[in-house]
Amino acid sequence: MAKQLENHSDLGGSFTFPGTSLTVKRMGYGAMQLAGPQVWGPPRDLDAAVAVMREAVHSGVNHIDTSDFYGPHVTNQIIKQALHPYPKDLVIVTKVGARRGEDKSWSHALSRQELIDAVHDNLRNLALDTLDVVNLRVGGISAPSEGSIEEPLTVLAELRQQGLIRHLGLSNVSARQMAEAQKIADIVCVQNFYNVANRTDDAFIDDLAAQAIAYVPFFPLGGFTPLQSSTLDTVALSLQAMPLQVALAWLLRRSPNVLLIPGTSSVQHLRENLKAATLRLPPEMIASLDSIGGDRSQSK
Repeated sequence: MAKQLENHSDLGGSFTFPGTSLTVKRMGYGAMQLAGPQVWGPPRDLDAAVAVMREAVHSGVNHIDTSDFYGPHVTNQIIKQALHPYPKDLVIVTKVGARRGEDKSWSHALSRQELIDAVHDNLRNLALDTLDVVNLRVGGISAPSEGSIEEPLTVLAELRQQGLIRHLGLSNVSARQMAEAQKIADIVCVQNFYNVANRTDDAFIDDLAAQAIAYVPFFPLGGFTPLQSSTLDTVALSLQAMPLQVALAWLLRRSPNVLLIPGTSSVQHLRENLKAATLRLPPEMIASLDSIGGDRSQSK
């Protein structure tokens, strides 16, 4: 069976963050893996990391996800080295709310001063005067933890009023926390753990779509534990594609407000990821892929 392809020059189409002039291709790039092993220290090959970043933008990507706690500082410095001065249409989305310990651990950093310092670290290492979008990162490694986010979000809202941030987003939050946040500031995107096998946020995605708010799944390919599914393998084989390409194509098909940020430190892997935008999934294959995560009604 021949590969079922679509015109991929638009990288899955475009999306404009609500209430903004920021329009991005739906297939973006997550820069976390540009740092060294365990997202710590410099990469083994700095030139290769720079090449990946430049290849992404050359391929049409204009949405880059990053954070100054990747490395720490390393990833943003690579982005600056590779791309500064930045293309006019490039949107860099960063996040604050965590820090790295000397033992490479990940800890919350949600105090007022920690958030202010984090915003300034991002500005300095990216060589920017204003950050396009800053996501407040809360919760655990891959799931929200209930509780008020009013205090840290209010700090970011103040920094936005000062002109250091253009727009605000959230990461690792529940629908309840999102509702709380919207009473404090306009939220343009939510970044949560979601993929074809992890469907807890199905109802949340639909609610955000109704508000034209972007949903950006992190770990779209499973993160530190790559997706493995016989169903995914079967569909990929029938399309003459890679399983992870099918997983990305399914996400693009899931909802028009879904924006993808798969990461890699390899130019070849980057090209494979971007090709996911060319895959056309027939209805019967979509149904098979939907079954990997179980009945959607169960997750609502």
